[in-house]
Amino acid sequence: MKPSIIFAGTPEFAATALQAIISAGFEVPLVLTQPDRPRGRGLKLQPSAVKQLAISLGLNVQQPVSLKDAEIQEQLRALQADVMVVAAYGLLLPQTVLDIPRYGCLNIHASLLPRWRGAAPIQRAIEAGDSETGICIMQMDAGLDTGAIISRHVYAIGENDSAAQVHDGLMALGAQAIVANLQHIKQLTSIPQAITGVSYAAKLTKADAQINWNRSAQEINRQIRAFNPVPGAWTLWQDKPLKIWRTSIVDGCGTPGTVIASNEHQLIIACGSQALSIEQLQKAGSKAMAIAAFQAGNSLPIGSTFSLAEPHE
Repeated sequence: MKPSIIFAGTPEFAATALQAIISAGFEVPLVLTQPDRPRGRGLKLQPSAVKQLAISLGLNVQQPVSLKDAEIQEQLRALQADVMVVAAYGLLLPQTVLDIPRYGCLNIHASLLPRWRGAAPIQRAIEAGDSETGICIMQMDAGLDTGAIISRHVYAIGENDSAAQVHDGLMALGAQAIVANLQHIKQLTSIPQAITGVSYAAKLTKADAQINWNRSAQEINRQIRAFNPVPGAWTLWQDKPLKIWRTSIVDGCGTPGTVIASNEHQLIIACGSQALSIEQLQKAGSKAMAIAAFQAGNSLPIGSTFSLAEPHE
């Protein structure tokens, strides 16, 4: 008999796992997801990807503001579920909730733990130049991504991969991994995380995404890939933010942040070492565009400069 599962998650990453669980024939008596949030220009309340999927599948959905409330905890107990699956939920699970399901709570985490515990593991892995990342299915405890590892699945990061591409690869891998584990829930074993190699993937900020042209072309290129699509690496041009979505590393030198080559198909910016050829960018108030389209309507001659950010750790 297949286990009964409470599912807790919010974004598309989690929705893909929920779909896989349902497609595999598991019973999901309750789906937990974050409350609707204002989005878009009109700031209208929008349901999460998980809520939209759950409703389309006819599943019971609840959106508690907190899981510390005694009433929601009692509802979870009443379900007598075998396991809770958690994927990018966004709410803290207190120990009382972790203890409710028969087999505890399993988390789908997008890194090779203990590296990149925390909120932004995909982006921080790319930014740091990691050659691989992966999915860990983890037995949750009260710590921040500190639980014992049930299974580990490696994913190679391509040299040109953006965070969006790695996210989509890990999203599919995570869905496959959790289904495989749930199919053998009674036989699962776990191994405590290593005490060495721990790192934390801090939440993304707009300041993190500002380009400091004094850094090497390699570092900036990784930053641009890491923050594509959110929040988008940016620099200042004509006192307004200019987002840079895609670049390639080229030979070249000059004052960091200065245009050293510019024509209808090319825009090359000097960095602390080497240079970057900008392939796609976005002016404030405009859509993202290829460099040829940008060059057709803007003047950025050799010697033009982008404002420098102050170095930050």
